[in-house]
Amino acid sequence: MRVGHRTTVLDVLRERLGLTGTKKGCDQGQCGACTVLLDGRRAVACLQLVVAAQGREITTVEGLADGDRLHPVQQAFLDFDGFQCGYCTLGQICSAVAMIEEHAAGWPSAVTGDIRPESGPPPLTAEEIRERMSGNLCRCGAYVTIVRVAVRAAQGERGETAV
Repeated sequence: MRVGHRTTVLDVLRERLGLTGTKKGCDQGQCGACTVLLDGRRAVACLQLVVAAQGREITTVEGLADGDRLHPVQQAFLDFDGFQCGYCTLGQICSAVAMIEEHAAGWPSAVTGDIRPESGPPPLTAEEIRERMSGNLCRCGAYVTIVRVAVRAAQGERGETAV
């Protein structure tokens, strides 16, 4: 497929590939509605040029499930009704997937108290989740539920029983 050198990943996903789960929100990288995983890391697709993503793995919300089995974050959003209008939900899901992996790998956030590597991952508190998910906005204000979803999904990923 040939595209212009200023074409964004978002535009190719939606307009050329028909993957409409990635939403165009602000088109300025500020809302997170277009969050995808680029080589497993979060990226706002509206600012990512296709030429810079060439040869890299791009995962959208459509690619998270394993066949008919939803990703634990997708399942938690359904189980806890973690959305209201749903517009930001797909970007929130991709961001939460990466956030859980970053946390498990021991990456600190701006609110992590002890950042020494030997300390391991900090507790996944509501404060940690809010900070780590702060690049994804929800105009409906579903943040309380999104935090619960992230906790549940993180527990599911580690095989723990959810509270």
